[in-house]
Amino acid sequence: MGRYVIRRLLQMIPVFIGATLLIFLMVNVMGDPIAGLCGDRQCDPATAAQLEKEFGLDKPVWQQYLTYMGNVFTGDFGTAFNGQPVTELMASAFPVTIRLTIVAIIFEIVIGITLGVITGLRRGSPVDSGVLLVTLVVISVPTFVTGLLLQLLLGVQWGWIKPSVSSDATFGELIVPGLVLASVSLAYVTRLTRTSIAENKRSDYVRTAIAKGLPRRRVVTRHLLRNSLIPVVTFIGTDIGALMGGAIVTERIFNIHGVGFQLYQGILRQNTQTVVGFVTVLVLVFLVANLLVDLLYAVLDPRIRYA
Repeated sequence: MGRYVIRRLLQMIPVFIGATLLIFLMVNVMGDPIAGLCGDRQCDPATAAQLEKEFGLDKPVWQQYLTYMGNVFTGDFGTAFNGQPVTELMASAFPVTIRLTIVAIIFEIVIGITLGVITGLRRGSPVDSGVLLVTLVVISVPTFVTGLLLQLLLGVQWGWIKPSVSSDATFGELIVPGLVLASVSLAYVTRLTRTSIAENKRSDYVRTAIAKGLPRRRVVTRHLLRNSLIPVVTFIGTDIGALMGGAIVTERIFNIHGVGFQLYQGILRQNTQTVVGFVTVLVLVFLVANLLVDLLYAVLDPRIRYA
């Protein structure tokens, strides 16, 4: 196991460098960030030259990237064009988005897996057909439509929740936004769990466990569910980074000042330092989440061993 972890960590280095290089190049072709600082008026040549020198934009792109990566390993993600360090923006944005992601993941695990197990064990029943229909509708409806409808009904019409959350949103305030963020993924988790349960239910090891007289609950939890959760865990693990980076729509709807909000502002204002810094951290989240998912395989299925 130790050798496998070390090997995976070493493999993450070129992936991290390649991903950040691609992001850096893509962000730097978005447009002229200095022109965005000057607003509608054209920048004075002397002012533009001074700003380019101040932010290191007068250097070649490859040199800018090497300087950025050297600073990243010291914990410096650069400075936004308003003079605020990117690390300060991260300190205020990431805790909110992490809480929002935790709420969304809990919904996926509790509701998605539960519905998937119930429908997988009762495949072809009215309950199964109803859940499949509901999940298909959820997948078909865009997230911004679901968010606006829930905000209108629960917040404006019925007054059950606040239409928007505070800047330091608590877990309680993030229940509805978390449900909106998790809605599509929850539907996929339900359908994926259902399919896996229905397929493994006909496996030989399940029939053997039933023939041995084991209680139905033990057969489902100890044998059927553990093996069926492997593809589900893979999906949820990769979905963690997607939820954190893809929360722009949900955070805009509920006025949550998290990672999505900062990315939106950075792209809108062509603030390359902010965009690259936040996406760099999200790349690390993806890599760590994938590593943890691979390690969980051995926990779910004892037959899996890592050398």
